Parts: sequence; C-alpha cells; structure tokens
Amino acid sequence: MSDASSQPIVACYCSTFLAAEMHHVYRQITGLKEFQPMVLTKKRLHEESFPFPDDRLTVLPRPPAWKREWRRFQSRRLKDAPPRLYDNEISHIDKLLRKSKANVLHIYFGNSALQLLPLLEQADRPCPIVVSFHGADAGVDMEKPAWREAMAKVFEKADAVLARSEALVGDLESLGCPAEKLTIQRAGIPLNEWPKMERAAPIDGAWRFVQSGRLIEKKGYDTTLRAFARFREVHPQARLVILGEGPLMEPLRKLANDLDIYNAVTFSGFVEQARIRSEYGWAHAFLHPSRTAGDGNREGVPNAMLEAMATGLPVLATEHGGIPEAVTDGREGFLADENDWEAFAVAMHDLAASEAVWKRMGLAARAKIEAKFERSQQIADLEDVYRKVMGG
Repeated sequence: MSDASSQPIVACYCSTFLAAEMHHVYRQITGLKEFQPMVLTKKRLHEESFPFPDDRLTVLPRPPAWKREWRRFQSRRLKDAPPRLYDNEISHIDKLLRKSKANVLHIYFGNSALQLLPLLEQADRPCPIVVSFHGADAGVDMEKPAWREAMAKVFEKADAVLARSEALVGDLESLGCPAEKLTIQRAGIPLNEWPKMERAAPIDGAWRFVQSGRLIEKKGYDTTLRAFARFREVHPQARLVILGEGPLMEPLRKLANDLDIYNAVTFSGFVEQARIRSEYGWAHAFLHPSRTAGDGNREGVPNAMLEAMATGLPVLATEHGGIPEAVTDGREGFLADENDWEAFAVAMHDLAASEAVWKRMGLAARAKIEAKFERSQQIADLEDVYRKVMGG
C-alpha cells in the first residue's frame, strides 16, 4: 500500500451509507489499497456496523421534506420520469469534488446515477465518473421510455460502467450501454471473515437449511417454503432457518403455517454478521431460489450466497441472473428453474441422497469463491478501472 497522503482520491457516492445488507459495498470502499476513499452520502446509517473516518465522510445537505416530496410527486405522477437532484444539490457536490481534488467519482447504483445526471452532463466535470450496477438498478422501471432514455444518457456520459455479473453485463448492453465501457466487477469476499467450516452429515435426516437476505419478492422465499414442506414429507426432522427482515415477513409466516411447517421454520429477523456465520456453521446447505420480480427487480450475484459458499456450504438455487456464474449445476450445488418449487424440492432430495455428493459440493463451493470472488483480486481489478479512467 502506498502512502495515503500521496494516493489519488476516489469519491464514493452512496445515497445511503449504508443499508444493513450493504456489507459488500462497505468492503469494496474500505478495501481500496492504492486509492484513498472519501464518501458522499445523503443519509448516514448503521455507524457501528460501518465505521468510517469522519474527516473523509460528508453528509450532504438535503432539501426540506416538502420539497423532496414534491420531487417524488413530479417524477411519478406528472413527468413519469426519473427524479433528478436540484441544481443547488448538484452544485454542492461539484464544489466538494473540486475542493477535495477527487481524481474519480464512483457512483454506487444506477438509480443514483439517474439522479446525478445533471452532474454527468456537465461539460466541465470535476473528475472522471464510474457508475456501478448491482442488479435491481438495471431492471426496475426500465420498461418505461423516459427511464430508458435517461439511462442511455448515463451510459453515454459515464467514463466506465461496472456490473456484478456477466448476466448483468448482458442486461446493460440490452439497455444500450457500449460494450467498451463495461467491466465485470464482482463482489469481493474476505476469506478471513468467512473461513471454511467443518460440518458433519446430519443424523436421522435432520438436515438444516438456511436462507439469508431481505424478505422481498425476488428472493423466492415462498418457493423455499413450499419445497421445504415437500422435503419434510420424507425427512420430518429437517429444519429451515430464514435470516432477514422485510415486507414479506407476515405473508411468509402465514404460508409456513398453512403448509404445516411453522414449527420447523425459524424466522430470525435481521441478525448481525457474527450470528450469520454461526447459522452457516450449523447448516448443511444454503437456499436461494431467486426470481425476477414483477417490477423487474433481479439479482446480480447474491452476496449472502457467496458468503455461505466461502464457508463450504453447497447451494440450492435457480437459473437466475448471475447465480450460474457462481454455481454450476451439479458442481457447487443444484439449480432449478425460477418459481419451480417442485423441481427445487427434488434438488433438496438429490443433495440429501448422498453424503459424498454433499461433501464434494461443499468443497467445490469454497474453491469457487477462492478462485473467482476473493476480495483482494476484485479490489485490484477495481483500481485498474480507476486508473484507466484517470488516463494512467
């Protein structure tokens, strides 16, 4: 690592720094070696989980609540177009970038880039701009002409565009992003924080499955519950642990009750990383039957799935988004079609049918993370992009 005082500066714009599930963004920003990060944000959350030096973090002033509400109303009801930051907000960010002598601005998430479009369109920009996409930001609202037109301008003005998976690269190209601007920038998993864990095969069919993430439509929790109910017909001692919270908590609790598996399912709500590691250590397989949600929300490569694989958990998931780039059917786990809970149940039975297959898949899962998703290599690739847009 070079001397911090001589390092070029990358300004990281995160509208919220940071939502509870955004550990992958935090690791990326704080893992930089050859660049010094600073953070620009409109809202600071979870400071204990995501500590960051105060002298390198700026909470941007926000318009009064009525003005923000009026912006949302204009966007959704009057214009049916993406909201943009007001001129004084853009001017403030511009001045901060110039004062700090930022060498690169990295905008996290495509929807934030739409809000910052006036800054991207400036003829005299303070520095090169990189925009990273993670999944939902390449799908939600993209069926609307005004959103697609605005996103095309983001692609035109950005110096580089990052995507978390090959599948997401394809999505962005279909929206009009030039291939020469696109780079795959995968989530980086710190292997020291997610070590390989030793597990014993379950006794008397007492398989323990775990799924972790926001309780939202694209995560496919209803598929998980239906498949688990079918699995328990043969393995009545099996257990399922669901880690996370979200708007579907009560509907999923009701579904578990309707399926007569409520006593075999634990809804843990939001838990800290240490608890997640413990749950992964007790589990025998990780479940993630992702789907494309009704609003177009899709996965990149689920971060929780990668962390589980790092500990040596086989994965049961779906042919969705970037998941097949981490899980090859029959190697690190089994894949089923989206929404096909019966096929997902078959995959659960197939995994439980052979201890040798279960062990082999767990070893392959860890090896895949070491080879393709290790944090330091992903950080090095990201810094290469920064140097490229700086012209060096």
